[in-house]
Order: sequence, then structure tokens, then C-alpha cells
Amino acid sequence: MEGDRPGEPQADPTTGTDDTSAPVLLREPSEGTPPVIADATALAEACAKIAGGSGAIAVDTERASGYRYWPKAYLVQLRREGAGSFLIDPIPLEGQLEPLAEVLNDTEWVLHAASQDLPCLAELDLHPKSLFDTELAGRLAGYERVALGTLVELLLGYQLEKGHSAADWSKRPLPVDWLNYAALDVELLIELREKLEAELTAQGKIEWAKQEFEAVRTAPPPAPRAEPWRRTSGVHKIRSARGLAAVRELWQARDELARKRDRAPSRILPDTAIINAVTADPKTVEQLQALPVFSGRVQRKYTSSWLRHLQAARALPTAELPTPAQQTDGPPPVNRWSDKDPDAAARLAAARAALSAIAEDRRLPVENLLLPELVRRTCWRPPADLSEDSIADVLREAGARPWQIELTATALSKALHSTAAAA
Repeated sequence: MEGDRPGEPQADPTTGTDDTSAPVLLREPSEGTPPVIADATALAEACAKIAGGSGAIAVDTERASGYRYWPKAYLVQLRREGAGSFLIDPIPLEGQLEPLAEVLNDTEWVLHAASQDLPCLAELDLHPKSLFDTELAGRLAGYERVALGTLVELLLGYQLEKGHSAADWSKRPLPVDWLNYAALDVELLIELREKLEAELTAQGKIEWAKQEFEAVRTAPPPAPRAEPWRRTSGVHKIRSARGLAAVRELWQARDELARKRDRAPSRILPDTAIINAVTADPKTVEQLQALPVFSGRVQRKYTSSWLRHLQAARALPTAELPTPAQQTDGPPPVNRWSDKDPDAAARLAAARAALSAIAEDRRLPVENLLLPELVRRTCWRPPADLSEDSIADVLREAGARPWQIELTATALSKALHSTAAAA
């Protein structure tokens, strides 16, 4: 690692932590706060330095999820051995990032929780040739807590400055303490990667990790939700189809306004306000403005619009009202299995017990051993053939990786066989 850090600790090789002193708090990068790169000339200089470095490139982004509608990157942080750290503002560089793509896209990236950053980087036409995900590596290595700060403290003996992860990164100019926070997010990623890779190799899990990293790298974008308005917080309180139609109308109107203004929907109208309006069922502007949130100065200018959408829901023909429950092709909630299909409940219990034993033996979270949703679907409607090969085919078709199939197919086959014999 380039640059000297004060009081650099010596880690205990058996625990990954320093056994002689408290973690060293890092408030700013070892080489000082990097300047924000916001023009083509500075970007070209940075790309030349990055190209002259060696090894993988640490990558992170900062978004403004709680403030903006679109989950775009408002800052891209990079670090490479021999080159240093870089903070790139992609907003003024829109359409000018080709030099960065030429440097990054043929290189391994090191990210923490890569699935959160890859979509907004892909929008910038930045795609890794391969990647190493330190959060996922930590899970596979058996760590119970895998936040970046936690792993850095456990394995490297440093404590990262906290406090700005939920900030409005679309703000300009960005404060210096925010920039330090952002740069520190990549400061130690390469070292952390090396520690975790060594642990995974020692545990015989490095091939598992490579398969998982590749699955993250090549994962397609998630399919759009059929009825996203049903995720409105508190919607379970609305029992009638007419009430659900009102929630839908307000949610869709809010979403359209949020898109146009590029603001987080919750900052346009909180979910609680939607539910309160549907529950109160106001008939006039005055009645709506008497409700919490709607009485505020900003909301008052939109009150007539919200009321029109509530009135539209009241006027909908019965055939156009939403069903009380969202239609799905998946299994019902697990707490209903015993009543709906006791045999399926027994299959799930046996499968969970078998998988938990494997996960405990291999020191990894059971949800990383096999996706819980895949286990539920397999147990709810198992194939007619419960052989190991048949179960392996089911898992493979659903996207399970080879290492997962190798560890679980036999155990799942036996668990399903045992419950079938007992039925």
C-alpha cells in the first residue's frame, strides 16, 4: 500500500486483528484528499496514471438514492497500486468517459457489494472483465458481519470514518469530508481483497468465490415488478379493492412526478401520506389538506391533483379494480404451508435442516449455499423424479452455481425422498 499511515498495526494472523492496540482511525486518505476530476483534460491525465499502475482496480460509486429518482452515479472512486486514488465526477463528463472505459473495461475490479454499483457503472459504459466482491468473499469466508468497515477493522486493523453513506451526493460542490469518506472506501480494498483471497484459498473456497463473482458480473438486470405500487409501506392496512385502487392511483401519480423532477418518490409524497389519504377518503381539497403532510406549504399546491386521483379511483369500474392479493406463480408465504399443503411443509423443514447442516459444516451463510426462494420453489412443487441428478438439473436450470449443486443436490434429494416415504 502506498503512503505511510500513522501507527500501522500488526495483525494477528490467526484472527486478522491487531492484538496489541485498538484499530487505527483513518480520517483521510494516506495521500491526501484527491481532487475531483470533472473535465476531459484531467480525466485523460488520470487515465494515463491508472494505465501505468498495476494489478486490479478498486472501484466504488456514490449515488443519491434517498434524494434522486434515478440511481445514477454522482461520484466514481478508483484506486490502483502504483497510480493512487481518483475521484471522478461523471455528471459533467457525460459522453466523454471513453478513455476511462478503455482503461477499466479490460481489468479486474475490486468492489464491495458489487451488485449495488455495477448497474450505475454500466450506464456509464463501464463493465469489468472480472471482479472480486469483498462483501461476498467475506460471507463465503464465514464472517457474520461483512460491512466494509467491519471487515477492514477485523482483517486490516483500521477503522474507517463513517457518516456520509446516505448523503445527497448530487450536491455540488462536494464537501471535503465527504470526499475523504469516498476516497477511503477504495483506499484499502486491494489489501482487503488480498486478505480475503488468502482466507478463501486456505478454506478451499476460492473456486466457489470465483463462480459467485462471475454470476454477479454477468447477472441480467432484474425484471420490472408487475405491480410495484403494492410495495407501498402500510398497504396491508388497506383491505378493499377500491382502497387498493386509490393507493395505485396515488402511487403512479407520485412516480410520474418523481421521474419528471428527478426526486426520490418519498420526497414527493411519503408512503404514510398515501395510506392516510386512502384511509381518510377525503372528498374535498379542505379535507385532504387537513391530513398530516398534505397541510404543508409545498404539498398544498399539489392537493388538487392528489384529490383528482382519489376521485378517479372511486369512479373505476369494478372490473378494473386490483385484486386484494398480488398474483404470483411462486409458492405462498411459508407460514401458510402447513394449512395449504402439509407435505410441502414437511419437505421444506427437511430441506432446511439438511442445508443448515451443510452450511454450518462449511462455515458459510445458508442463504449463500442456496437461495431460499429456490429452496422454497423446489419444495413446494418438486420434480416427479427425486433422484440426485434430477434435483441437480432443477437447481442448474434455476441458476445455481456448480459448487452449490455439488454440495446440495445429494442432501436435497435425500431430504425429499425421506418425506415422500413418510407421507
